[in-house]
Amino acid sequence: MPVNFTDAVSAYRKIANQDTLPGFGAADQAKSSEFADILRDATQGAADTLRQGEVQSLKAAAGTADLNDVVTAVGRAELTLQTVVTLRDRVIQAYQEVLRMPV
Repeated sequence: MPVNFTDAVSAYRKIANQDTLPGFGAADQAKSSEFADILRDATQGAADTLRQGEVQSLKAAAGTADLNDVVTAVGRAELTLQTVVTLRDRVIQAYQEVLRMPV
């Protein structure tokens, strides 16, 4: 696939003119600045990833899924579950530290 040099230069110029990278700007933070919104979105995303892994596993059991899709979906689900468990452990550890603080 040939790359158009002019398009590449214009894309680099567009990024260079921005103050921040896409996805890291102040406007993106203002969209969901409340902790509850961020937590709800993260939880929903994790649940969707786990659900997609289950769907692909069921399709594989029925013999209607592509093996690459199954492996990818299950791998993502496993990584998401490990991340959620790690975060849960960190929250519990922080809570226990707060309880040990002298008043």
